[in-house]
Amino acid sequence: MAKTADLFIRAEHADLMKKLNAWDIAYHQNDEPIVDDATYDAAKSRVLEIENEYPELAKDGFSTHVGAAVSEKFKSFPHTVPMLSISDVFNENEVRDWFDKLQTKDLFVELKVDGLSFSARYENGVFVRGLTRGSGVAGEDITANLLTIPDIPKKLSGEFPSVIEVRGEVYMARADFIALNETSDKKFANPRNAAAGSLRQLNPAITASRKLSAFGYTYGDLSERTWNTQSEFFDKLESWGFKTTRQWAHNAKSVADVQEIYNDVMLHRDEIPFDIDGLVIKVNSIATQEKMGSRANSPRWEIAYKFPAARAITKLNDITIQVGRTGVLTPVAELEPINIGGVVVSRATLHNADEIARLNVKIGDKVIVQRAGDVIPQIVAVAETAENALPFVFPIVCPVCGGAVVQESGAVARRCVNSLSCPAQIRGELEHFVSRHAFDIEGIGARQIELFTKLGWIKQAADIFTLIENHGDELKRMDGFGAKSVSNLQASINNARNVDLNRLIYAIGIPDVGEVTAKILAREFKSLDALRVASVERLIEIDGIGEVMANEIVSFFRDEHAVGALDNLLRYINVKNPSNKTIENSLLNGKRVVLTGTLSKYTRDGAKEILEQHGANVSGSVSSKTDIVIAGASAGSKLTDAQKLGITIWSEDDFENAIK
Repeated sequence: MAKTADLFIRAEHADLMKKLNAWDIAYHQNDEPIVDDATYDAAKSRVLEIENEYPELAKDGFSTHVGAAVSEKFKSFPHTVPMLSISDVFNENEVRDWFDKLQTKDLFVELKVDGLSFSARYENGVFVRGLTRGSGVAGEDITANLLTIPDIPKKLSGEFPSVIEVRGEVYMARADFIALNETSDKKFANPRNAAAGSLRQLNPAITASRKLSAFGYTYGDLSERTWNTQSEFFDKLESWGFKTTRQWAHNAKSVADVQEIYNDVMLHRDEIPFDIDGLVIKVNSIATQEKMGSRANSPRWEIAYKFPAARAITKLNDITIQVGRTGVLTPVAELEPINIGGVVVSRATLHNADEIARLNVKIGDKVIVQRAGDVIPQIVAVAETAENALPFVFPIVCPVCGGAVVQESGAVARRCVNSLSCPAQIRGELEHFVSRHAFDIEGIGARQIELFTKLGWIKQAADIFTLIENHGDELKRMDGFGAKSVSNLQASINNARNVDLNRLIYAIGIPDVGEVTAKILAREFKSLDALRVASVERLIEIDGIGEVMANEIVSFFRDEHAVGALDNLLRYINVKNPSNKTIENSLLNGKRVVLTGTLSKYTRDGAKEILEQHGANVSGSVSSKTDIVIAGASAGSKLTDAQKLGITIWSEDDFENAIK
């Protein structure tokens, strides 16, 4: 008997469907994706998992979903044969699960081109109509636009069926994408966006002005068939005047064959002149394809073996050093630019000298680069060692100021000791000071900090509060500024003069003291003067403060330079203690709380602030010491961990009742 979904599962499913529909509209209709492939695939995988376990939710769910509704900007026409999606798999085991169910082991493996799907209908060899995939049932009429693409023949050559719909992918080669972005006012995020945005134009002249390409790979409506395999169909396509990915296609007889092809294509992916996001694996026999048939939204006889959405292989051109606000030297990989999850990546972190040694990475190697969401890209492995690769030698002097570089006992990081006058450290400290969770001074960011420090207008944080007074007239005459922007900047600086104690503690840049620790210290000491004289022993007594952090705090307030700069700053600001905002006798007072999932009525920062006003300690991870987990929609592993540990779980309604 099929399981019945409870309210929580229904809510999670509804939330995921809402997100996926919005993402599909952004991707298919507006050609402006708002999430990367990894995020989309994770949500899609979860919603299909739910629908598989609770079939009642599949009827109007993602299991029957293809693309997005057609845009009202275009005329639409029904597909004579539905234009289905392809089921995704992400690892060798999932390929094997599919392979083991096949009656034939003769496979044809193609590239999965990252472009926009099209269907081109030919009657008696003449192109009569072109459609997008659209909803899979109906597509947008883009006939005039497809006619501008040289790779799509207006008339078929040789022998052809009286009626055939050739289906394929419109794409933009990377070189053409770069050239377009150099000359266009609108900057596209990646070649797929550029191709889709160019193809779905109401004015075909715009499409014609951009260099689009196309491959054919399958067919829809058909009057008669004269080929028996997918491989033979590629021959037919080329005889009719279409281009195919034949150059990169392979036959396979086993999962091992498929994996070998996968590994080889991954390794040489950057040498293919257009973007791909995986392989398409098909049963080669057309008769077997027809016998296997399709599910509601995808054929049973083919799968898409997707590459990791957040990984790619590219060349390591160089390793440079970045100096942070605390003086730590971080090696940065300078990469041959590569598109990863919709973002062109040209730099990645290598963390430290130990990480370079662990990876055994050298300049000139081909490397695997990983990016997930907003996380800084990083090199995870060497894919291929270059014959002329050069080992990297870590510098013994700071590349910015020439100061000595030391590695403290027991530490991994190497640090520039010239904290008083190293320009990189000064800029980093100031950027941290004006950031959102510190003084939150709108109008001053990294670019402005770099400019003002080069001019000598800002040497320490206190100088920000006299910037307009001392240099306002000069600033008004500079490019990018003016009377209005200077006035707005002055207002933002003035607003920042009244600052909560926790924000001040976070802003002054005590090593290892982040936003959460700053709030703990503000609540515990209630004044800056009390914190300044705190001993290591006193600090260690506080829940959440360890010995290393306690020593850093005490050392900071013993540093003459740091204390001098802080005293100078205090002349211009008014420090407020937010502890007086704490609501007495709250159910949440002293509780360790973790937020997970998406709340419908609160932002994450907003909910966090309310919890802290009620005396709760908000943590980012679940442990045995956690008292409450507040779970919104799409709650993930934190909720699972809480359930395993028997921790109290609240809904958003429970949270609201508690704060009332």
